[in-house]
Parts: sequence; structure tokens; C-alpha cells
Amino acid sequence: MSGEVIIFVFFLLMLIGIPIGFSMGTACLVYFATNDIPFSVIPQVMTSLFENFPFLAIPFFALAGQLMNNGGITDRIFAFAKSIVGHIPGSLGHANVLASMIFAGMSGSAVADSAGLGTVEIKAMREEGYDQEFSAAVTAASSTIGPILPPSIPFVLYGAIANVSVGALFIGGAVPGLMMGFFFMAIIYVISKKRKFVQSGTFSPRLVVANFFHAFFSLLTPLIILGGIIMGVATPTESAVFAVLYSLLLGLIIYRESNLREVARAVSVVARSVGMIAFLSCTAFLFGWILTYEQLPQEFANFLVSLSDNKYVILFIINLLLLLVGCFMDTTAAIVVLVPIFLPTLSTYGIDKVHFGVMMTLNLMIGLLTPPVGLCIYLISDIAKVSFESVIRATLPFMAVLLVVLLIITYWPETVTWLPKVLMG
Repeated sequence: MSGEVIIFVFFLLMLIGIPIGFSMGTACLVYFATNDIPFSVIPQVMTSLFENFPFLAIPFFALAGQLMNNGGITDRIFAFAKSIVGHIPGSLGHANVLASMIFAGMSGSAVADSAGLGTVEIKAMREEGYDQEFSAAVTAASSTIGPILPPSIPFVLYGAIANVSVGALFIGGAVPGLMMGFFFMAIIYVISKKRKFVQSGTFSPRLVVANFFHAFFSLLTPLIILGGIIMGVATPTESAVFAVLYSLLLGLIIYRESNLREVARAVSVVARSVGMIAFLSCTAFLFGWILTYEQLPQEFANFLVSLSDNKYVILFIINLLLLLVGCFMDTTAAIVVLVPIFLPTLSTYGIDKVHFGVMMTLNLMIGLLTPPVGLCIYLISDIAKVSFESVIRATLPFMAVLLVVLLIITYWPETVTWLPKVLMG
């Protein structure tokens, strides 16, 4: 069986409704059964992914985000964000985005953002008279900032596979993440003026200061995580472990809004989630190994070279491919399968790995808002109790913003690479 056939088998299984991890795993087993390759290779390849030390950061960042959801941190963050932008038209929409940007510095996951802040944000927006669809759209769109602003679980996975500094990826995502937040708030302002949404109140420096101190220890989390990485005193994995310890300190001792039963529940939730990620990553890594064994990455690179020798034309083609993949494929699986395929192309065209990692992750975040997968849309539509189709329509202006940011970082790589060079050399 050739590499092209295994891809066909995988997509066929996925289209008939078999979960993506089992589709890839079955296709891989069929490949090994029809080729002269010993089955003993399978466990060796699948487990080799976990030999990458940065991969250990994923469960710790996921656990830190879950503990923060349960420890009273999300309410404090949203209250602080609301006090800053409460005087601007569409105030709660702006607070939604600002809170997501702050929470992004803690969880590194769009789904964690949606689940953690989503309930608080949508409830508050409803009570202020915002329509359900708009509230859901703002919450779903703002959650995509989570994996772009540091820390980021997709960046950890990409860095481990592409053999590139996770710290550089974290810092490289800072400017694009801030751009996303700024453009989202601009769209919210325009829509709010048009629909005459109310403001939450007047700006009060005293209230801002009070909410700042109320959320002070929560707001320290991103600085603690990034500070250790930038100063070189901690790796991203060590920072993730510290984030868990700090979350426990906040929830159990400082805020006292969590308990050991909540911690045990958080560990259970994260264990199931990380188990799913691990299984998907293993099967995807094996799938990618087969494609590499069949030399498909080199063939793909040669195919792109035959199309154009212009790097920016190639980046445009890759963006289109990634946007299409994001509509059908889980973020984890897409990164594990596609990164080995794209690596020869990056070398051929001199594309910076950090730049490509941020660009690829943003593409896949757009996929979280697009059918038929659209995981964040499904999650938020369930929280808001509105139809999937309604949320999709309301999200279209924010999708346009994400595409603009994608074009900017694609054709102006310095928006990604400048800050890591300044801070990390």
C-alpha cells in the first residue's frame, strides 16, 4: 500500500463517521499489514513522541487552566476587565475579549477559555441586554486568542515535533495575539454603535484599582510563566509545573474558593482530556511517520517548487490548505500529521520555523470556528443555548478579522519573529 492510498483510507473512514484517532490508527494498521514492515515498529514510533521533554508541559498547562476555572479566578478576571472597558459602547463585549486575553496567559487552550470564561461572560452579556447570538459569537471568537498569546498548548506540540524553541514560539505569539484582541474590539465597537448596545457604566479609576487588587494574584500568573522563560531560569515545562502549583496556592489558600474534592475532579477531567490528546497524538505521529517513510513530504515540497519559486505564493497556498484542513481535522492531529510534511518545504524556501508555527496555529484556530468540526462553536452554542448555525452567522465578522490578522503575520513575518529576537537573541 502506498502513502496516497493510506491517506485515502484515512479520509474514507473519517467521512463515514469513525473518530479521527481511530481512522488514522486503522489506516496505519492496514498499511503495516500490507507492507513488509514489522509490527514491532508501531510501539517504538508511537512512544517516541513522548521522549520530547517539552511535551510534558501539555498536561500541566491543561491542569493549571482547569484549576483556575474552579478557583474563583475567572470571575475576578472578568470583573477587572469589565471595570477597564465598561464605559465603551459594547462594554461587555470588550470585557469578554480583554478577559480572554488575560486568561490566555494562564491556560494556553481555546477550549479551556470557552469552558472557563464562557459561562460567566455570556450570562453577564445577556443580563445587560445583548442578544444571545452576538454574546456567543464574541465568546467563541475571543477564545481563539488563547493558543496564540503565551502560553500555548499547540505551540508546545509544534515545538516538540519541529524541534524549535517553545519559548520563542510563546513570545512570537504575543504581537499577533494582541492584534487579534485589538481588531476584535474594533469590530465590537462598530457593531455595538450600530445596534445601540448599552454601556455598563462610567469609567471609575477607584473601581479599576479595587478590582485590580482583587484580581492581583490572578493577574500575576502570566508574568510568572513568561518571566521565567524570558529570563532563562525555567523551561516552558518547568513553568507549566509552577503554574499548577501557583493555581493550587490561589484556589486552596489565598482565595479559598476551591477544595481537595475540586482538585481531584480537575485532575480527573484533565486526565481524560490529556489521554485523548495522547492517543490522538500517538496515532497521528505514526501516520506522519508512514507518510515520511513513503517520502511524501519531499514529494509535496517538490510539487510546491513546481508551482512557484516565490516564497509568498507558497505561503498563500499553504494557508489555503491549512484553512481547509482546519474545517475537518482536530488541531492536535493536524499539527502532528502536517508538521513533518511541511518541514522540507520550510527548508526549501527559507521560512522561519517560529513564524510558520504561529501562522499554522492561527490557521487551525480559525478551524475551531468553522463547520463541520468547529469545536468552540459547538461548545459555546451549548452554553448559550442557541443553534450552531446562528452562532456561525454571528461569528462571520470575527472570522474576517482573523483572516486579516493571518494575512498580516503571513506577509510581515517580523510581527512574529521580532520580539523573540529582541528578548531571546
